[in-house]
Amino acid sequence: MLTFVQILDFIGTFAFAISGIRLASAKRFDWFGAYVVGFATAIGGGTIRDVLLDVTPMWMLNPIYLICTGLALLWVILFGKILVKLQNTFFIFDSIGLALFTVVGVEKSLTLGYPFWVAIVMGSITGAAGGVIRDVLINEIPLIFRKEIYAMACVIGGLFYGACHLAGLESYVCQIVGGVAVFLIRILAVKYGLCLPILSGGGSSESEEE
Repeated sequence: MLTFVQILDFIGTFAFAISGIRLASAKRFDWFGAYVVGFATAIGGGTIRDVLLDVTPMWMLNPIYLICTGLALLWVILFGKILVKLQNTFFIFDSIGLALFTVVGVEKSLTLGYPFWVAIVMGSITGAAGGVIRDVLINEIPLIFRKEIYAMACVIGGLFYGACHLAGLESYVCQIVGGVAVFLIRILAVKYGLCLPILSGGGSSESEEE
């Protein structure tokens, strides 16, 4: 029997893999290159999380992550023209993956006995690190380093999860509330142009020559 968290993990893997493959196709990668980008996007954050938590990375225990990425590649190959016409495709799939992986990271950390502050950090890493790896591979500035609210959405979602847990709600309710919070914050931030303040006072980015 699959657990609710495992189902979220698989859906998140598929969504993140599509977001990576979609961007790779825009950069005109071949099928293998696109698969590598999709796979790295899907398992990157979870791998970093598991290494930090001192457990075997999840994709080394179950081939479903490789299979999910393959299905995502097939999906993009078959429906690539439709996805190109849908300008928000990457954004939607990336937001879904971000939300689901954040919840999975928080839940796994709590299951292993770590405190909530560690769980929130691990949830943020699970959600955001894969996107960083994806953007590096396709030679883009990672979203997490731009003005857009990205990793902060993971942190807030983790706090919502914690609030529900402290309120005594069932685990699956905490997961749903936390995931929905991440997704909505990401959507609303982009829709209304919400962003964190820019750090100023560092001077010009270009070195001045005497």
